[in-house]
Amino acid sequence: GKPLSESKGEAEFCKDIFEYFATEGPTLAADTEIKNIGGGKAVIQRLPVGPLLGIMPWNYPYYQVARFAAPNLMLGNTIVLKHAETCPRSALAIAQIMDDAGVPAGVYNNVFASHGQISTIIEDPRIQGVSLTGSERAGAIIGEQAGRNLKKAVLELGGSDPYVILDSNDVAGDAATAWATRMENTGQACNSNKRMIVMDDIFDDFVGELTKLADGLAPGDPAAELEGTFGPLSTRGAAEALAEQVKDAIDKGATLHAGGTLHEGPGAYLAPTVLSGITKEMRAYYEELFGPVAVVYKVSSDEEALAMANDTQYGLGGAVFSTDPARAAQVAAGLNS
Repeated sequence: GKPLSESKGEAEFCKDIFEYFATEGPTLAADTEIKNIGGGKAVIQRLPVGPLLGIMPWNYPYYQVARFAAPNLMLGNTIVLKHAETCPRSALAIAQIMDDAGVPAGVYNNVFASHGQISTIIEDPRIQGVSLTGSERAGAIIGEQAGRNLKKAVLELGGSDPYVILDSNDVAGDAATAWATRMENTGQACNSNKRMIVMDDIFDDFVGELTKLADGLAPGDPAAELEGTFGPLSTRGAAEALAEQVKDAIDKGATLHAGGTLHEGPGAYLAPTVLSGITKEMRAYYEELFGPVAVVYKVSSDEEALAMANDTQYGLGGAVFSTDPARAAQVAAGLNS
């Protein structure tokens, strides 16, 4: 269901990643001498550790693998790659690309593994570490297994990133940018701007512009990307789960400005949605909304904006916008992300 232009962009980004590490890798991996107050020479070395397990997600099925594989292959680690169950053809295509590129046999290994088999792989003494990108539920399980086996672990989990707009001299333009950012990959990005926090004097205009952008869109073929259409989510189950989160918010008093309609199956189309008036009693306040839903919060001061931005269990990323860079930088410095 990924829009065709975004699919091509993802593939091109993967090329850039591999080229970057092929070019810059020797410099990045070089020994770094550090000051040794005891005399003599001391260096930090960046050395391969051995076989690593990568557990990758479906939402960017090539990029997520590339950003894990490229630096590790450059450094000399070997890889066992377990991709998401929903994108086996992408997993096989990547393995074929590695073979076609001349990566030696056994250096990049694609496996289709069950949860039980993943646990066995982590326990294997030959595996030196595991990297997972996915849900916090999966991260908690993998982190526990890695810790129990004294293995290095990197966990990149969910996000509910704040997108703070303190002021604006172009509300329509800023709203359009915020909307485009939120709708990338049909809203299925961990570091998407899932909470738009907007100052009260521009709030109504900002929400109005988002509503214009969301209104009247129809389900469309993601390979065609026709004007006035939107694409599907990854699965019907994902669309239904997101619709339940939206319904919970509306039932508890949130304002639905546009969208929110779950179209009849078997497709996975949820109309791009604009919500405001979200409160802590609603699931949408603390849960990640993984799809085309823009949630807008009204604040009346920089301090309130920062407090709201940090009122989350997530800390992946964040952004602050202002016509005054110093003001934006001051608020951004306080973000827990």
